Amino acid sequence: MKSQGEIEAAICEGITRFEQEYMGRGPKDIRAHLIGDLLVVRLQGVLTAAEQHLVRSLPAEKGRDLLKQVRTHLLETARPLLEAMVHDITGIKVVSLHHDISTATGEEIVAFTLSEPVSFRETRKK
Repeated sequence: MKSQGEIEAAICEGITRFEQEYMGRGPKDIRAHLIGDLLVVRLQGVLTAAEQHLVRSLPAEKGRDLLKQVRTHLLETARPLLEAMVHDITGIKVVSLHHDISTATGEEIVAFTLSEPVSFRETRKK
């Protein structure tokens, strides 16, 4: 049985690989947090140069909305892949996926609701 940290690290690796393959670049920083039956993944520095240029070149609201629509569509298209990856790592079925991205900070949040809390091996505190 894996520890919580090992599960979170595996999720980070899988999401980073997904970002590189599907979005064209990986995040500058990524953190995963298991909280009961919720898996929250926070990615920083995910916007590509083209996305940053798009946001800057259009009126603020239009650029932001367009980028969010494209990112949401790409994530929804790849949803079965992401859900399978989370299931393979945690052994738990994904019930729902939620996503948002900030065009101002380049931060992205992906939250997975799981059918039950993830079991993991307790680690000894030093």
